[in-house]
Amino acid sequence: MTALVKKYRNTSLATKIRISYLLLVIPLVLLIIGSFYMMQRSSQKYNDMISSAVLAGDFSLDFKKDYDYETYLLIVGNKTMEDSKLTGMTDDADKVVDGLMDVTTNSDNLSRLKGVKKYLDNLRKYQKRIEKNLTANEEYDANIEIWENDVQIVTGLIKEEIFRYVFYEIRDMQSEKAEMDRMYQTAMTGGLVAFVILTLMVIFFSIYLPKSFTRPITDLVGVTDRVSKGDFTARSKNDSLDEVGELSKSMNQMIEQINELLSQITKEQIRIREAELELLQSQINPHFLYNTLDTIIWLAEGGDEKRVVGMVKSLSAFFRTSLSRGRDIITIREELLHAKSYLEIQQFRYQDILQYEIDVPEEFNEYTIPKITIQPLVENALYHGIKNKRGGGKIVINAKKTGDDFVISVTDNGIGMSPERLEEVIAGLDKNHPSDSAIYGLYNVNERIKLKFGDKYGITLHSVYGEGSTCNILLPM
Repeated sequence: MTALVKKYRNTSLATKIRISYLLLVIPLVLLIIGSFYMMQRSSQKYNDMISSAVLAGDFSLDFKKDYDYETYLLIVGNKTMEDSKLTGMTDDADKVVDGLMDVTTNSDNLSRLKGVKKYLDNLRKYQKRIEKNLTANEEYDANIEIWENDVQIVTGLIKEEIFRYVFYEIRDMQSEKAEMDRMYQTAMTGGLVAFVILTLMVIFFSIYLPKSFTRPITDLVGVTDRVSKGDFTARSKNDSLDEVGELSKSMNQMIEQINELLSQITKEQIRIREAELELLQSQINPHFLYNTLDTIIWLAEGGDEKRVVGMVKSLSAFFRTSLSRGRDIITIREELLHAKSYLEIQQFRYQDILQYEIDVPEEFNEYTIPKITIQPLVENALYHGIKNKRGGGKIVINAKKTGDDFVISVTDNGIGMSPERLEEVIAGLDKNHPSDSAIYGLYNVNERIKLKFGDKYGITLHSVYGEGSTCNILLPM
């Protein structure tokens, strides 16, 4: 050891500088190689997860709707077996699932994909049974039963499994992201320790040299810190061609991909929520239909043809607006016609206790509103307000502007609500799933408005026990 020290002292200054640089470079190279290897390995694993999620995106989220509809067209004879796309749809889905199985490492997700393949095999069996029945030319009912009880259930299970697959893939990506953050922190800590030691060795050469090392690292630390706090707009500006530059590019790409995937997940959650609310919206109260038809039969048996015609016209207008050719947003004119049809029908049944007035200026007619917004509030006013009050009652619908928005009000002079009940109803509107079935219509209307236009909009309630209630709908003009 003494001989080595003596030999080092006797070397030239240039050699000492070279040795000093080697002592600086070798640890740094080892550190960079180690860090790059860990980054590369994590990046590869992360890229594999992204590939599986992207490939899952190729599996059409409309597969259930398309397959169910294609099967229905085949059953009702709108398409022949030769023109049917069912075989191609199941084969394409099978290829996507095979591709996912090649890149998926999660054992639970592999099990889900195997389950999807079994479901696809079941769909092929159902298709063959339907085609066999079609050949017999007399099995329409059997085919409809297969479509309703087998095909739609299996396609629903496939859709659910694919959603679960994507969810757990994203969750694994988040875990990998946390692991990469810990790895970055470890790498930064080791780099800083090495930097301090090496700086003491080369302090007499230059003070700029360590800065050239720390500047890009500091940039990466800032970027990773911002990303870890949820700021996915952060990007590294390092465009050098060295390892740190490559790491910066890889990190920027990773952030872009995370941002895109989170955006996709957010959109899918919104679509799922919209589908749930559209399902609730489409469930017309069967008791209302039954009671209306019973009233029509009763009037027909009594020979009151004029009132029968009136009720049938109102019922027709009611359902025409309910369907609205599949539109979710309609004009105020159409929505008021829907509410008026409902009130006309109910007035036939409750003519002794129900009066109504629609006082909305024509300037509001072309404004738009989510379909079936006013009618549930009118129904609520009738059943929970006027029917619970002795004697007759009146429902009034009016509208007014307020800044860049407008308000539609549904007012009744029914029994009203106590302060305690009013507080319960308002609290129920803010829950994800209210337990009180009596406010489900109000909740559905409020949620659909907020989903379409934002949390600023929705319904507000005012009520005085014994005097009546008012429900205000705030909408953008």
